[in-house]
Amino acid sequence: MKVQSNNVFSVIKANKKTLSFFVVLFFFIVNLHRKRTNTNYMKKEFAIYFILFVVFMSGCSSDKHEDGLPCIDITKIYPEKELNLTDIANVTYLCLNSDNEDYLYNSYGISCVTKNTIVISDPHSGKILFFSKDGNPKSHFNHIGEGPEDYLWPTRVIYDEDKDEVFVYSFRSDVKVYTSTGEYKRKIVFPKEAIPNPITSFDDESFFLYDSSVEFIPGRKRETSEDTDYPTQFYNHPFVRISKIDGKVLDYVELPVNDIDLVFYTDDGNRIKILTPRMLNCEKGIHLCNPETDTVFLYDKSKNLTPVICKTPKVNTLDPMIVLNNCVDHGGYQFFQIAITLFTKETSPVYPIKYLMRDIKTGEVFHQKLILPDYKGKDFIIGPSGNYEEGSYFELELIELKQAYSENKLSGKLKELVANLNEEKDNNILMFVEFNKNR
Repeated sequence: MKVQSNNVFSVIKANKKTLSFFVVLFFFIVNLHRKRTNTNYMKKEFAIYFILFVVFMSGCSSDKHEDGLPCIDITKIYPEKELNLTDIANVTYLCLNSDNEDYLYNSYGISCVTKNTIVISDPHSGKILFFSKDGNPKSHFNHIGEGPEDYLWPTRVIYDEDKDEVFVYSFRSDVKVYTSTGEYKRKIVFPKEAIPNPITSFDDESFFLYDSSVEFIPGRKRETSEDTDYPTQFYNHPFVRISKIDGKVLDYVELPVNDIDLVFYTDDGNRIKILTPRMLNCEKGIHLCNPETDTVFLYDKSKNLTPVICKTPKVNTLDPMIVLNNCVDHGGYQFFQIAITLFTKETSPVYPIKYLMRDIKTGEVFHQKLILPDYKGKDFIIGPSGNYEEGSYFELELIELKQAYSENKLSGKLKELVANLNEEKDNNILMFVEFNKNR
């Protein structure tokens, strides 16, 4: 591990051995001065060293909100911490078999990872592919189209392996349900004006979704729709849990309210939404991000709501606005994004991102620098996307890997795998990072 910082307090905070040295040094000095005969001089010197000790200790304390909640102060300069992924996780590589060209896909496409299955959706072609965990093809189907049993394109795919049900969300209107061989089963309809973004599996019986129409339709109210195909116009609240069978509302989760409009208005009156991943699955349940109050909450599997981390200063005091983009818990660390929102009248919004990580045990906060011995010069980032219950996954582009291979940047099992692949005939390589749980 390597820690880099221009701030001496940050270095001490990140290095327990350094802190221990100062503690020992302090007491050594105190003991030395006890031997002095000049009592007044000793008291003055003792006071000086005590103040220095307190200053050092305050520099080593972790960020905490007044109520004890871990809090990220974005005004601080956090050091960079280099972590070797193989030191904190089990790293494996896999190339999904494409001997049958039906299982060759053209773009980044991991939709979900279950106990025994890897599901790929190709948004360009519309096909959905199922592979075993060792990379062998299992089944596939493609129902892209405009018919009653089709989807426009696979925006989000969720697979219930035990029931062999594939839920395909096709932007806004509904979810179509199929078997893994493509047999149509049913559809789940949303309220007419709802914009579920995102939608994710919560448990065996339900989905959790965030209705982002609240951000695009100010002052909207729940009312009966005149269209008989849609039960209502809107949901009561944006965070909602619904049935996987028929879409019936099971629960609403109301987060603390702060009437901050995280939207940029252009000169012609258009509203541009600040992109924030509102929901992320985690081992204990689901993380709900509420950037308006600078807080991420855990909605656990027992349906309890608890804050887990917050940000300061408050978003409404910042210009440009800086938001906390949810967090991911893996291997004793919290990985999260801080997004800076930059808007101009002439251009689309841009979101410079800071990727931070927090050691849950010590409370230390660092900028991420994740490296891999098998891939020299390549840094990895863990953020809101690319996560499953056991860890994170990365899709390594084969063209880039072949270039790295030619430059002798690869080693180990990754090098062995890349050596035998062809950019035209093979899929990209998947890298799975399953974090150690006993840290």
